[in-house]
Amino acid sequence: MKLAWHRRKLHLKHPFNIARVERSAAVEKEVLLVKIEHEGRTGWGEAAPVSYYGQSLDSAEAALGRCEPLLGKDPFRIEEIHARLWREIGDQSATICAIDGALHDLIGKRLGIPVWKWLGLSPEKAPLTSFTIGIDEPDVIARKTKEAAEYPILKIKVGTPDDERILQAVRSVAPEKTLRVDANCGWTPENALERMRKVVEFRVEFIEQPIAPEHNEAMAALRAARVAPLFADESCVKEADVTACVGRFDGIVIKLSKCGGIRPALRMIHVARALGLKIMLGCMVETSVGIAAAAQLGPLVDYLDLDGHLLLADDPFEGLGGRGGRLTLNDRPGLGLSERGC
Repeated sequence: MKLAWHRRKLHLKHPFNIARVERSAAVEKEVLLVKIEHEGRTGWGEAAPVSYYGQSLDSAEAALGRCEPLLGKDPFRIEEIHARLWREIGDQSATICAIDGALHDLIGKRLGIPVWKWLGLSPEKAPLTSFTIGIDEPDVIARKTKEAAEYPILKIKVGTPDDERILQAVRSVAPEKTLRVDANCGWTPENALERMRKVVEFRVEFIEQPIAPEHNEAMAALRAARVAPLFADESCVKEADVTACVGRFDGIVIKLSKCGGIRPALRMIHVARALGLKIMLGCMVETSVGIAAAAQLGPLVDYLDLDGHLLLADDPFEGLGGRGGRLTLNDRPGLGLSERGC
């Protein structure tokens, strides 16, 4: 198998800010688009490394430079390939995710069927995705909310001193929409309960990651207050983290770039189900390549937050869509995508 990749600069429709990252007016982001060629077919994957997890574009490219010999000759031997990747570049989960996605896309194309079909899933069972509104000034938040009129579910980034004003701005434009909030570790063990009680006054469905992972012990008390269901994101990165969420959270957020792709995500889903945890599939700001890989697992989960490609002004791929929050798991082979203009 031949491995290649290139950096792709993406342009967002709006600056996208969250609580644990310093505010920025930037509307650009770079990702790595990865492709694996084998017997005349090409599978696409995407790496969207995040510094919070100790990864960067440079570290991802350095890891990719070591990966081609690890792939072997048979793309169907995904478990063996994963074992080699985790052994050699185990600290680069976004890179492993990209290779995993490219292999699934390639295998689907070899079989002539979409990934969801060879995983044995039913696409009509996938829930609607939420659409995310990043942190900004309240008047900008209101304008973004108006622009998101077609999406019935909104995820609102909070974790700032202006949380109430942010939610007031959203509700002034969308009084009846389903709202979910994500604090991205922006609260503390000391103020989280008060902040949670304030945001639920705006009728939110659940709260994502109220405090940082190093305060996981405090999460049990927050959950015991039963203010709202709580979901783990930064506290649930890989398979080993799922069990620790029991008693501290009501659900987990699985992101392929955190856990290493479709294969490990499947295992996390099964463990979470066995433990009685709810499941949401999340994403980074990514093209349709990264989002489509996660979307294949949509029929297995309770909630979707797969809108990274919808935040872009120039997604280089098409085929996934997202109108009204409904992602399209089509009948095309592999991930079901094609490059724009091809």
